[in-house]
Amino acid sequence: MRFRRRDLRVWTCAVLLGVAVALPAGRAAEDTSRDRLADAPAGPAVRAWRAGAYAFSDELGGFRILSVSGRGTRADPIVLVQEFASASPVTLVIRAIGPVRAFAHEEGVANGFIRLVVVAVNGSGLAWSQFEFELQETLGEPSVYGDGLSFDQNRRDGDGIVSDAFGRFDRAYEPHDRLRFEDGFVDPGKQARFAFLISDFTPVAEFYLVQDPRIPAS
Repeated sequence: MRFRRRDLRVWTCAVLLGVAVALPAGRAAEDTSRDRLADAPAGPAVRAWRAGAYAFSDELGGFRILSVSGRGTRADPIVLVQEFASASPVTLVIRAIGPVRAFAHEEGVANGFIRLVVVAVNGSGLAWSQFEFELQETLGEPSVYGDGLSFDQNRRDGDGIVSDAFGRFDRAYEPHDRLRFEDGFVDPGKQARFAFLISDFTPVAEFYLVQDPRIPAS
């Protein structure tokens, strides 16, 4: 599926006006939404950034979260700014920080729907030619079609899946839930924005987003 460069410019302006992210000199200041998440799995409390009904953690390493803001709704998407140290897959941990109820509308309830804007800062020293996201309900295991977790699998047209750095995307549901952006470049020290909806019709308290910036094949 393709979207026109003019549409990308319009979307980028909307993001800048509606959910502004300041990145002076290619780096963002850390948001005050960072906190210690005491109800994480056994072991020391992990560092987490709270936004809406969820907390986001870079505890598995390979990248670092710079800021998080927003509530995860259409009008106020969660804007997640991250810096990637290499062109290798890394895993973001996403945890509910309140009650989990499918399709709920109350403030602070994790209802399984997160509108997300990912701002990826290229700190790898290498140019990226693709960027891929993969959802996992269990760490290290593919998310199958029947578990309800996906990149908005109910909408086949892919409306709302956009990037300001890549001109094309491809979605897959089997054997894993994957979203790959292509037809573009992100040079070292530059950044790319990606917007999409994560939906889970049987929401869980914890799941994972694997992020994979890719370099040109040799």
